[in-house]
Amino acid sequence: MQSRYRDVYESWRDAPEQFWAEAAENLDWFKPAEKVLDESAGVYGRWFVGAETNTCHNCLDRNIAAGRGAQDALIYDSPMTGAKTHFTYDAMLEEVQAIAAVLVNHGISKGDRVIIYMPMIPEAVFSMLACARIGAVHSVVFGGFAAHELATRIDDCQAKAVISASCGLEPGRVVPYKPLLDHAIDLAKTKPNYSFILQRDELHAPLRYEYGDVDLAQAIEAEKLLGADVPCVPVLAADPLYILYTSGTTGEPKGVVRDNGGHMVALHWSMENIFGVKPGEVFWAASDIGWVVGHSYIVYGPLLAGNTTILFEGKPIGTPDAGTYWRVIAEHNVKTLFTAPTAFRAIRRDDPEADFVQKYDLSRFRALYLAGERADTETIKWAERALGVPVIDHWWQTETGWPISANPYGLGLLPVKYGSPAVCMPGYAVEVLDDEGHPVADGTLGNIVVKLPLPPGALVTFWNADERFRTSCLEEFPGYYKTSDAGLIDEDGYLFVMARTDDIINCAGHRLSTGAMEEVLATHPDVAECAVVGIADSLKGQVPCGFLVLKKGVSRDQAIVSREIIQLIRDEIGPVAAFKNVMIVERLPKTRSGKILRGTMQKIADGLPWKMPATIDDPAILDEITAVLQQHGMAETA
Repeated sequence: MQSRYRDVYESWRDAPEQFWAEAAENLDWFKPAEKVLDESAGVYGRWFVGAETNTCHNCLDRNIAAGRGAQDALIYDSPMTGAKTHFTYDAMLEEVQAIAAVLVNHGISKGDRVIIYMPMIPEAVFSMLACARIGAVHSVVFGGFAAHELATRIDDCQAKAVISASCGLEPGRVVPYKPLLDHAIDLAKTKPNYSFILQRDELHAPLRYEYGDVDLAQAIEAEKLLGADVPCVPVLAADPLYILYTSGTTGEPKGVVRDNGGHMVALHWSMENIFGVKPGEVFWAASDIGWVVGHSYIVYGPLLAGNTTILFEGKPIGTPDAGTYWRVIAEHNVKTLFTAPTAFRAIRRDDPEADFVQKYDLSRFRALYLAGERADTETIKWAERALGVPVIDHWWQTETGWPISANPYGLGLLPVKYGSPAVCMPGYAVEVLDDEGHPVADGTLGNIVVKLPLPPGALVTFWNADERFRTSCLEEFPGYYKTSDAGLIDEDGYLFVMARTDDIINCAGHRLSTGAMEEVLATHPDVAECAVVGIADSLKGQVPCGFLVLKKGVSRDQAIVSREIIQLIRDEIGPVAAFKNVMIVERLPKTRSGKILRGTMQKIADGLPWKMPATIDDPAILDEITAVLQQHGMAETA
């Protein structure tokens, strides 16, 4: 099939407001927009000004009215507990209305902020939609987040209530949430009026009724008995739907604000046109609701588009094995999977020959999308061979909320260029500039920026911090949004995202991409995962240091592997890279969403002060990294 991408992209370039106005016609509006785009409103402009709508209505009520009430809306699959539960659109509406009634009856109303601090369970999704239904602004914080970090978020948004659970589940352990929440509330200056606690069978938590604790399950059941019927509260398209906190460069959290109108238009458009899923089909984003992927493509995108979404409480390996993803795809007829490259690197490390794939019928599976970390070529090729479907790298950010660059299955796939997330999506005019703000030639490394205004669905500002948004994202390159990523655009318009701008190292006056080096390292047959960071050097300024995780079963001498790795970089990038430092480690430090903590590793190597990242998956890994660096004389000994 010939791709329609070029025609669709040009139609957006020719008439952007008309393009998005037509996309908006597929959704319900209580009041139409007075203006599709008002560039004088907000920090850089606002979409669908004057329109009134409700995101929960468009996710649930609209689909039920269209005859989807008996279709599965959400499938909860938890290898942690063995639970598998299907919720139709009708059943989901009942659950959402019950939680909405609980909130309303406890004084939560339009504009109030509600923190959701929960594991990957259905009630977390229902709570998000319940907030949207009554016009409250939700802020999901990853379950099990440290108390201090949770407290800063409670204070920043001045949360009126918290919805939480007694515990979360990790392989081999139960994580008590209630003590963390209690400590966070004790630390916070803002004291929420209520904490709604869902008791899980694995661990019951004592409730502090004097602090406003409410047993959520009992409250929900009471509302169901009363036949809770909570109408959707009309909100302005420009009103905030949610705040999602992401750590800033200063260490202070920044609250990305997503509006209602533009958000639902962009996500609805993306489901069919980018990911290629039709209403009624099953879509699975193997992420967490604490991250933007969970917001956009576990909850809102699939439900807006009338899909069935999967809520998975498990891991790509160890719950119980490296075949769990294939089991979910086969069992629930998943058409498209979206996950992080890190998940596939873990699967590949445990099952290098893809033996588990043969155990399941994946004949109805159509496409795999990867994002969140650089998708190295070797991992993509491994997945292509193992699954026999298109494996599509794409790129976006918490701030944008949906893909900036992708190979759009729904518009017809374009030729693949390994190492590139392909082309810019409608809404995004992406350019590459030098540090002085001048456009660079095709194929030249520079700063990736997006011409303003940002499209519907992108952040509108930071919570209560317009000026911080301007200074950190808009001021350095006037007229553009700074992505803080570095890369290049080739002569065919394909974007190559090479590294965060902080990860471009200056080695003896040469600007080198750590991402390009990682691409080379990943081609070595013994390497399962890798990360390259720039470390201080008195002569050259910075030199690259490679951290390698080897595949299971590799028994070759590590010194030989290291020499081969150094030669690979010399052959592919050249002596200018000055690549001589190789650290073989058991595992790499990552956030819970799978991003490698390169900045922290660099600080440890350089002997600089650092603090434990709030989102780290396992703090003990940093001790392991420090020990390896000390063995090589590259970190201070305690």
